[in-house]
Formats: sequence, C-alpha cells, structure tokens
Amino acid sequence: MLDQVIEGGPQAAARRPVVTVVDDDPAVCSSLKFALELEGFTVRSYLRAAEVLCAGEHDACDCFVIDQRMPGMTGMELIETLRSRRVSTPAILLVSHPNAAVSARAAKAAIPIVEKPLLGNALMERIREACGFD
Repeated sequence: MLDQVIEGGPQAAARRPVVTVVDDDPAVCSSLKFALELEGFTVRSYLRAAEVLCAGEHDACDCFVIDQRMPGMTGMELIETLRSRRVSTPAILLVSHPNAAVSARAAKAAIPIVEKPLLGNALMERIREACGFD
C-alpha cells in the first residue's frame, strides 16, 4: 500500500486521506495527482473506469474524483456501479459541459459536480469536505 503516514511532529501517526482520481486524460490525472499530493493527500489515479473496478481498493479510499466523459463507462455509471457494490465513499463528478440529464442524475445521487476547466479552489474545497476537513 502507498505510504500514508505524515512524517514528524505530533501528527506522525495520522493517516493521509486517499483520493482516487479517474480521468481518461493522462495530463489531468498527473496534474491532479501533483496538486493533491502537495495538499497532503495520497493519490491513486486511473485512466479507465474498469481499472478502478478491478483494483478493489475501494475501502481504503476517502474520496473519488471521477470524470463524466470517459470511454466505455461514464463517470455516473462508474459511481452507480460502485454504489451497487456497496461502496459508499464520497464521489465528486468532473463535467466539462454539464447538461440537465447529468445534473439531475448527480443531484439525485447526491454527487457534487465540479466543472472543467478546473478554475479556483472549487475541487479542492469539495475534496476537503468529502474527507471531513471542513
């Protein structure tokens, strides 16, 4: 398993929150991984929904960040599949061009949407909320 201990100080035994990023764009995965690691998160990244489903590390994840538009399975389909497998980990949906249907499905499932391009701190704020860092 990835290193999840923050070194030094009184927080030495604290577990670093794990964020799983799923986006078919390698540049997005890399940049999110870099930014989240700078903020103290442990990050797992996947390019395909099927990779996440096969990995089986869902219990050790604190938050999913999932792109809506991916080949094979959309982000909402991935979240619904995870939920059907009783994975209740908070998820955030990344959407380039939100439409009414996707917005309604996400709202019904209580999944927050963050729009691409990722400007400002909206995504980081949602991740912190999901991981309990209000």
